[in-house]
Amino acid sequence: MTDELRGKKVAILATDGVERIEVEEPRGALHAAGAETELVSLHDGQISARQSDLEPAGTFPVDRQVADASVNDYDALLLPGGTMNPDQLRTDSDAVAFARAFVEGGKPVAAICHGPWTLAEAGVLSGRRLTSWPSIRTDLRNAGAEVVDEEVVVDRNLTSSRGPQDLPVFCTTMVDQFAKALQPA
Repeated sequence: MTDELRGKKVAILATDGVERIEVEEPRGALHAAGAETELVSLHDGQISARQSDLEPAGTFPVDRQVADASVNDYDALLLPGGTMNPDQLRTDSDAVAFARAFVEGGKPVAAICHGPWTLAEAGVLSGRRLTSWPSIRTDLRNAGAEVVDEEVVVDRNLTSSRGPQDLPVFCTTMVDQFAKALQPA
């Protein structure tokens, strides 16, 4: 275990339909680096996870509702994918405002798979370079982003990856970028 993120708190913004592995592996990497994580969602209780969007894959307990969350309580944001998860988040004004505040505030954000959909809705992708799951790339381009097909892309405070196949490099890059961004000035 390393300590490069010790004392840092990362919000994981997700709801029902989240891709299980896209929560578990990044969360594990964050914890291994010493960070604390909180699952922030649209409702309290638990959210249902999926495997490959199709199969039920258990649940995750919710730590805080996004309507009650403050960006000031967190150092960074993780946006996992799964098709249903960000499709619901992007229709919730509190979730969209929460994601927007991280990007506009210069705090580090990591998004994988369909996760960037919420950022497109937040209107923060114009002039940004990123990657995602192939099926949402047109939406991201329409939001003003330069979209590329690479396993991981870093553009200022935004780290993005295409999907579960990229989790090893995504997790390493996310921890490195969060640590770099959160070093004292």
